[in-house]
Amino acid sequence: MRKKKHFLSKLLILSVLITAFTSNTTTAQVSTSKANFWENVRFGGGLGIGFGNDSFNASVSPSAIYQVNPMFAVGTSLNFNYSKFGDHKLTAYGASALTLFNIVPAVQLSAEFEQMRINRDFGVNGSITEDNYWNSALFLGVGYSNQNVTFGVRYDVLYDEEKSIYADALMPFVRVYF
Repeated sequence: MRKKKHFLSKLLILSVLITAFTSNTTTAQVSTSKANFWENVRFGGGLGIGFGNDSFNASVSPSAIYQVNPMFAVGTSLNFNYSKFGDHKLTAYGASALTLFNIVPAVQLSAEFEQMRINRDFGVNGSITEDNYWNSALFLGVGYSNQNVTFGVRYDVLYDEEKSIYADALMPFVRVYF
C-alpha cells in the first residue's frame, strides 16, 4: 500500500510539472521573441543560520526564475543544508523546480517540487547510525507579494514525518528576487 501511495504521489508530481512547463511553452516563446531572454530572468534565494545549546544549522539556496509574463514565472533552485544537534548530524542537498502565479499583483500562488539527498548520522546506544536516502517534497503555497518580496505559507503535500528534514508540513516562507 505504501509503495502504491508513493508511486501515485510521484505520478501526480510529474503530471503537475509537465503540465506547468508545457502549457506555457508557447507563451514563453512569444515573450522571448519580443524581449531579450536575460531581461526576464530574476535571481534570488535564501540564506539561513541558527545556533542553540549544542546545535548549529546553516542553509544556502540560490535560485533563478524566468518571468514569462507579469502573472507567471518558472524557475529552479539549488539547496544545501547542514545541521548538528548533539550526536545528530544532517547534510541535505538537492534541487527544486518552481512555478509562481500572481492571481492579482498582491497575491501569489506557488508550486515547488523539491528533491533532496539526505545524509543523517545519529547516535543510538553509544554507536553512530547512518541513514542516507532521497526525499521528495511538493510544496503548494500562497503569499502576499510586494514588488520583489513575497511573504507567505506553504504546505508539503508529500510530507513524511520520518523522512522530511522539515519539522512540519506547513511552514512560512519569504521569497526575494532581483
